[in-house]
Amino acid sequence: MCEPAHLKDNRGLKFGSAFRISYSERVSSEAGAERSFNRVASHRWLGVAVGALVAGLLFWGPRLRPRSAQTLDNRAAASGELVNAAPRPGAHAGSATPPAAALPVSPPANASVLPAPSEPAAAGICPSDMVLVDGDYCTNVEHDCKQWLDDDLLPYARCAEYTPPARCVGKRVKLRFCIDRREYTRPGEQLPQNYASFVEASKVCESLGKRVCNESEWNFACEGPEMLPYPYGWTRAPVCNQDRTDLYEPNPKKQVLKDWRAPSGEASACKSPFGVYDMTGNMDEPVLREAQRYAYPFRNGLKGGWWMAGRNRCRPSTTAHDDHYRDIQVGIRCCRQAGPG
Repeated sequence: MCEPAHLKDNRGLKFGSAFRISYSERVSSEAGAERSFNRVASHRWLGVAVGALVAGLLFWGPRLRPRSAQTLDNRAAASGELVNAAPRPGAHAGSATPPAAALPVSPPANASVLPAPSEPAAAGICPSDMVLVDGDYCTNVEHDCKQWLDDDLLPYARCAEYTPPARCVGKRVKLRFCIDRREYTRPGEQLPQNYASFVEASKVCESLGKRVCNESEWNFACEGPEMLPYPYGWTRAPVCNQDRTDLYEPNPKKQVLKDWRAPSGEASACKSPFGVYDMTGNMDEPVLREAQRYAYPFRNGLKGGWWMAGRNRCRPSTTAHDDHYRDIQVGIRCCRQAGPG
């Protein structure tokens, strides 16, 4: 606040030079104190501002930092979404832009886009290595053989041709499930796994998130809605790995079976109405007989026959072996529950 001019003049006249010196020192002292106070205050406010900035970075930093690829992969694996899929509406609310790793990637203008691999079942119903089997299964079927290749009294007699149609003399049961398109083959190998007992097959299927097929499921996947005796039709044909007669290695001391396995799916015509390969011939496949579910150790049946000259039809089952029986011709095929759709 400014003083009136007359007071300043009167003070100067009254007290003289002594007053001017004292007054100047006091003003100078007060100005220095004021500057000191201002410096302290400035430092104090600067400290507050820096502290607020650090706290803000600690709080908001993790939220603004882009997610790593591993985090996105883990989230995608848990939710079943593609990592590079377009973000869902509202998925990044509160952020100016979504994390860079989650942005949709557009192909170059001159790039060719490959179509997605075709699958017989809709995505999410069955895995890509399985097929959907859906329909009404008959619990008991009768076939009429027109011509036998062997004495029809033999337990493993082969029929050359059946007379259509088949007769359903049992009950109709609704079945809907997924089954392996091909016989199980270990990663990196060409031939389907062998020496697999019912117990071993159960463990392998469980490790894959699947299970051993029930006999009714296996039958239906093989014969289709028409209840075919062979997966490929009414007449026995040389389209599957079967009817071999040179079964044994030249060993004078004991009989040793030759390994005549073939890659599953190699015989393209050996396919069921549902698109399942090698359900007859190539490998015997263990299944669970529903009626024997608790009759350990004889819960299993071996289905389809192998490369020997046997029945090699959809309905017959070999039940003489226990659940631990394993040999060169016993393979694995798995089933699982079908997804919604």
